[in-house]
Amino acid sequence: MKAILTSLLLACGLLVSSHTHAQALTAPIDSIVAVVEEDVILRSELDLAVANILGQYKDRMSQLPPRDVLEKQVLERLVLMRLQLQRADTGGIRIADSEVDQAVYRIAQQNRLTVDQMREQLAKDGYEFSAFKQSLKEEMLVQRLRQNVVQSRVQVSETEIDIALASESMQQGQVRVGLILVAIPDGATQEQIELGRSKTEGVRDLIVRGEMTFDAAAIRYSDAPNALEGGDLGWRSYDEVPPMFANVLQGMSKGDISQPIRTPTGYHLLAALDTRDKTQETVTEYNARDILIRTSEVVSADDARARVEAALARIQAGEDFGEVAKDVSEDALTRSAGGDMGWFQLYAWGSAVGDQLQKLNDGQVSEPFRSEVGWHLVQRLGSRQQDTTEMTLRERARDTIARRKAESEFESFLRQLREESYVETRLKS
Repeated sequence: MKAILTSLLLACGLLVSSHTHAQALTAPIDSIVAVVEEDVILRSELDLAVANILGQYKDRMSQLPPRDVLEKQVLERLVLMRLQLQRADTGGIRIADSEVDQAVYRIAQQNRLTVDQMREQLAKDGYEFSAFKQSLKEEMLVQRLRQNVVQSRVQVSETEIDIALASESMQQGQVRVGLILVAIPDGATQEQIELGRSKTEGVRDLIVRGEMTFDAAAIRYSDAPNALEGGDLGWRSYDEVPPMFANVLQGMSKGDISQPIRTPTGYHLLAALDTRDKTQETVTEYNARDILIRTSEVVSADDARARVEAALARIQAGEDFGEVAKDVSEDALTRSAGGDMGWFQLYAWGSAVGDQLQKLNDGQVSEPFRSEVGWHLVQRLGSRQQDTTEMTLRERARDTIARRKAESEFESFLRQLREESYVETRLKS
């Protein structure tokens, strides 16, 4: 419970505990550590965010970078969060209190708690419920901002999907990617470039020699936005990473660490944290015929049921199901075809129909049953296992392309937002 809630709020950099909050309120002097447009970030806010990360890693303190480096990482997160909240506000994005309450309820359900129990658990763990809700609301605002940015910028064409499916990388499964970035400033001198390269090689040596795990090295040395998550980028198909990285990852096995890779932003180390192959996927499809008598203001449920029972009596007396369907069914989609519904997955025609099909053998006709639209009969004609691998791959390719574009576009949006905004940091070097 605590780990889930902590990780959720840690992503915002805004987790506040009642103990540290009380300490901040009683601090005799506060100071400004950053000016963000017309807003400020206070030393107490930074200290709270850092304290919560220290609490998260209290059993792994050696994995964290020195305090001054950690403060810079956390402050940059706070700055980006503040800028996004400002942009959401000026863009008219709002999150209603009812939406926050619903999100709180869902989190409580996921943790098998009532909201009151979750409130009590947060209090025991030192977290204020009001601060939890505020952080959750801010995270929802940022997510809504991201959705708006991505929806306005990202489109996936069928041609792009065809090209992705034709590529070898799409056929090779997925890899769980780890990333460490040693950043190099724009217009870096040769000395800075060499320093970045040697630092990256040194970090790699620590990992290869077993002196430090990849995630610990990422937390301590990486300049990437996900450094404090141990550099874990999650599961990606090879088409979801830049081509330069994909070419390297395709030649790696689980546990491998790449050599330093130079890009305009600096030197990268990639890790194949895990791999999984493309697997064949199948679903059961059913072929059936139906007869439907709709209920309405004119036709009562009892009348509809009586008419369906009469249709069943005709079928049981020897008439063909299809001919009866053409005569009496009110399903406009299937009546002219003798009730033939084609091949479909179990619940494609609704839960009531699906539940009946599961009970029937091929050729068997159901008893009359009711759905939200009326009374039915169904006859199960057959079932089959359908290979949906290609269809699934196509949808996965669409999602992959959209996700890659979304990440790229939002990163570009954040860089532009950061560059165009007035930000003055006042941390001592």
